[in-house]
Amino acid sequence: MVGIARHGRLKRSNPYATALKLVAAVLTVAVVSTSAVAAVAVWSFSKTVDDNAIDITGGDAAAPVPQLESYENGFNVLLVGIDNDATQSAAYGERDGTLNDVNILVHVSADHSNAVVVSIPRDLIVPHPTCTDAESGAEFSAMAARPINEAMSRGGLPCVVKTVSELTGLTIPYAGLISFDGVVQMSDAVGGVPICLTAAVNDDSAGLYLPSGTSVVAGDTALAFLRSRHGVGDRSDLARISSQQIYMASLMRTVQGNGTLTNVPTLINLANAAATNIKLSTSLANIDTMVSMALSLQDIDLNRLLFVQYPGTTRDADFPGKVVPVEAVAAEMFAKLATDEPFTLPGTTPTPEPTTDAPVPVETSTPVPSEIVVPTPQPTAQAVDGLTGQTAQDDSCAQAFTG
Repeated sequence: MVGIARHGRLKRSNPYATALKLVAAVLTVAVVSTSAVAAVAVWSFSKTVDDNAIDITGGDAAAPVPQLESYENGFNVLLVGIDNDATQSAAYGERDGTLNDVNILVHVSADHSNAVVVSIPRDLIVPHPTCTDAESGAEFSAMAARPINEAMSRGGLPCVVKTVSELTGLTIPYAGLISFDGVVQMSDAVGGVPICLTAAVNDDSAGLYLPSGTSVVAGDTALAFLRSRHGVGDRSDLARISSQQIYMASLMRTVQGNGTLTNVPTLINLANAAATNIKLSTSLANIDTMVSMALSLQDIDLNRLLFVQYPGTTRDADFPGKVVPVEAVAAEMFAKLATDEPFTLPGTTPTPEPTTDAPVPVETSTPVPSEIVVPTPQPTAQAVDGLTGQTAQDDSCAQAFTG
């Protein structure tokens, strides 16, 4: 069944909800896993988190959040994976500059009943705003049409946040940064993630060699799977994103099903890996904020956690080898996210929102005519045509490149 991003709080406690940050850290939502750990105790890594924090506000203070209570509203978090961190292993190669090759926007609805994770292709052609590098003071002029992964070199994480915010029209008060080494250590800490391939993959570029069928990947192999471009789909950046979303969905199911959040040694490993390898925005780098966000997610169902690709096409002659936004589809999706309007993926049969309960009859001494009360159906979630993606519950196999 294809899931729905919709409202209507479900009265069911799901431990994988608090693992949302782990997904982010492993190239999607690593922030909430750390929150779950923090909710158990104030770990010694808190100082490390503070020391690594990055100010993305330009000096403006972020709005306060409730202390150790569920976050009261919806929120947006941007997770950025970089490909050339100064501390990463030389095995991953070197480049002249640091690029934001993974850009994942996480939106949680105001009623905390659903979440949407939007993967933005690194080669997406977008307008870039003016940016200032906080460390060097260098100023960068606006650009009309350049790949989004150039934003990091124009002012670091704050510039990436500003670029994505202006692209999507959404306010993004929270962000996190993770390198290749961080992905390796986080995937090791969770004990590996099952992924399925439609055929064997032998990708020399990414160092990925896996048989067809299901394999449990961790460490460098997990990173190679997330990085592989030549071994999957049509060898495009969009095909790689599809594989990454399959990994993230499996990671969520793994954390839910293997007792991760009740296993103290595993939680400690996750906490240490996160604290060492994730740099959070100053707005997010405190225990109260992380715990309140984690608590707000405890009712989200896997079928209501959508992973979607930013709508784009690789068939624009003006930008060969790049991804050009499909603006109408993108505008529709982000308008719905901005107003928390529920939506589904194409091909889904819309399911009505939960109906309101009928009033309970009250006994009186004087009989009164009975009256049948018919609950009023709530609006159904409509599909956004042109979107591609999956739910966290979907256990699809990654498409291997077969030539």
